[in-house]
Amino acid sequence: MIAYDRPGFGGSPVRSSASSSIADWLAVLDHLGVAEPVVLVACSQGGRIALEAALAHPDRVRGLFLVAPTLSGAPTPQHAQEIAQLLREQQRVEEAQEMPLLNAIKAHLWLDGPLSPAQRVGGGARALFLEMNAIALSSSNQRGAETDDLPVHGRLREIQAPAWVAWGDLDFPHIQERSQMAAQQLPNGDGAVLQGTAHLPSLERPECINRLLRAFLGGL
Repeated sequence: MIAYDRPGFGGSPVRSSASSSIADWLAVLDHLGVAEPVVLVACSQGGRIALEAALAHPDRVRGLFLVAPTLSGAPTPQHAQEIAQLLREQQRVEEAQEMPLLNAIKAHLWLDGPLSPAQRVGGGARALFLEMNAIALSSSNQRGAETDDLPVHGRLREIQAPAWVAWGDLDFPHIQERSQMAAQQLPNGDGAVLQGTAHLPSLERPECINRLLRAFLGGL
């Protein structure tokens, strides 16, 4: 198993110049001498990178295990009023550079779920989210643009790798819809909705994600 940080999202230093996440992924594999196809396990924006990588380098991808993946090239979502209000407050706080409050709003949107009560998820899962997200927020103004431009929306049927897509029923409605669409349109894909979780079920229900992942890997 190989786990690596995107620049500015963990222990890896932020990169101010423009860069490619797909090139970074290939560089990690090449540096470690991994020549055989790999299974990509990814959530959210990581899912976007995984899908784009599978389109650009199908010979390097053996399988995809995705949690609530972002679909590049998808139309701008139309949010319900309650969600739109939270997003406007997030933008105001971000512009004011009120980072602790911004982190709390992000936790409500992505960990609790935008239509769920704030603080729905507590304990170690919330502490870990706030810790990891604070790193990403601290480097957000220094991060260079991404050069990858490979829209996935509308091209899912071109990806032949076996795939499993999971998503939570408390996530943003448009993310649920797109995750279900990915599970249906990927030629060798399948998936399932996870009850009582939002955008990050690997934090909320790691035992469930691990069970699904083991089953997926066992079927390859």
